[in-house]
Amino acid sequence: MGDNQSSNDQRKDLEKYTMIPATELPLTENCIHYEQKQEVPWDLLKYWSQRYTLFEAYDSGIYLTDDAWFGVTPEPVAQQIAYEVARVSPSKTTIIDLFAGVGGNAIQFALSERWDRVIAVERDGDTLACAQNNAKIYEITNEITWVHADSFEYLKLALEQPNKLHETLRIDPAATVLFASPPWGGPGYRTDDIFNLHEMEPYNLKRLHEAYKSLDYALYLPRTSDLRQIARLVPDGKKIEVVQYCIEGASKALIAWIPAEGSPHETFYYYDE
Repeated sequence: MGDNQSSNDQRKDLEKYTMIPATELPLTENCIHYEQKQEVPWDLLKYWSQRYTLFEAYDSGIYLTDDAWFGVTPEPVAQQIAYEVARVSPSKTTIIDLFAGVGGNAIQFALSERWDRVIAVERDGDTLACAQNNAKIYEITNEITWVHADSFEYLKLALEQPNKLHETLRIDPAATVLFASPPWGGPGYRTDDIFNLHEMEPYNLKRLHEAYKSLDYALYLPRTSDLRQIARLVPDGKKIEVVQYCIEGASKALIAWIPAEGSPHETFYYYDE
């Protein structure tokens, strides 16, 4: 009875709204928990050897898709990001993880207990199933609102046509911070001394900024990103903070903390007084 009722409610919501919260998705054959080294594809061995850095609770039943090994934020870095973004203006009460992946960042945002709402958007169903599973491993159940959708489509609706979204997916832009850890594909990402963000694939810097610029946003990028290209995004009278994140002295990535174009503040990267 309960499952039938839930299914009926979901159908009614789909008829009424363009986008609704994701239901709990089942793990599939593409969601994998490797236990033995001999099970791991050769190109993932480097990442599997770092599995406890990616997720300290890996042995408790963490699942990833093969692609997710390349993109998940290492847990110590995700914890530091969650700590730092928690210190933005108290007026910010919602954070949206626009490329949730297998949940590395969204889980830490929820664990910080800083936010009234954590919304995590992921377009790939297998990856989202892993994220939902991994959140439960960290005892995160209802603290994250999951969205199975393209993040650009979701954000456009949230900003321009909120009535097309289920009530639980609507936001107050003035109270919202975006976090984006997009894919880093493209020529030169691993080899160039300075990575050209205009060639990043499938979403380059211009597309990301155009979608996000009306809100405060934190952009997680390769450590060799061209800072000159980031600097050109600075709104008049504002400052962009760029922070490198390291593990054992080695930089893993950087974040550009970019204030909204219409923000009354010079920066949104605050420190406690």
